[in-house]
Amino acid sequence: SAGLLENCTGCVLCSEDNGCITCHHRLFLLIWRDGIRQYGMCVHTCPPGYFGVRGLEVNRCIKCRSPSCESCFSRDFCMKCKDKFYLHKGQCFRQCPPSTAAQPGTRECQETCEPGPWSEWSPCTHESRTCGCKWGVETRVREVPEAAREEGAACPALQETRRCRMKKHCPGGEHRVG
Repeated sequence: SAGLLENCTGCVLCSEDNGCITCHHRLFLLIWRDGIRQYGMCVHTCPPGYFGVRGLEVNRCIKCRSPSCESCFSRDFCMKCKDKFYLHKGQCFRQCPPSTAAQPGTRECQETCEPGPWSEWSPCTHESRTCGCKWGVETRVREVPEAAREEGAACPALQETRRCRMKKHCPGGEHRVG
C-alpha cells in the first residue's frame, strides 16, 4: 500500500505492521512504541530526545534516559534540556543546584565563585614611587578557592584600584618601592 511505502523510505527490510526493520548503512533506525505496538523508521539524523549510535550491523537512535532532556550525547549525558529545565554537568534540573547560577541567555548552570576576603590596600604609589607626587594609586586583591578555579566559575572582581593622596615630598630624596 502507499502508506506502507511512505513508512519504508530508506529501509532495506520493511514489515507491513511495524515499518522499517533494517536501514541502509548510512541511516539510523528509529524505533518507538505506541501502546503495545512497535514501529521503525529510517532517518538521517535522530530526533530531539534521541542520540545516534553507529554499529557494525545497524545504526540506532537511542532515547535519552531523562525525559527532561532535549538532546543528549549518550543515554545519561544531556547536552540541552527542555524548556523550564536547567543544564548542569550533563543533567537537567528544575532549578540550578546550590553554588551554581543560571547563565544569562542560556538555560545552563555555572559554578558561582565566592572569592576570599580583600587584602589590605597596598602603599600609595605613582610610577613605583611612594612619595614625590600629589596623586597615586593603591590596590587590593582577593584569592579564589581552588575548586572554583577548576570549575571555570565566573568570578567577580579579584583586584581593585583606587586613587590615593601621596606624601608631597620625599625625605632625603626619592624612595623607590621595589
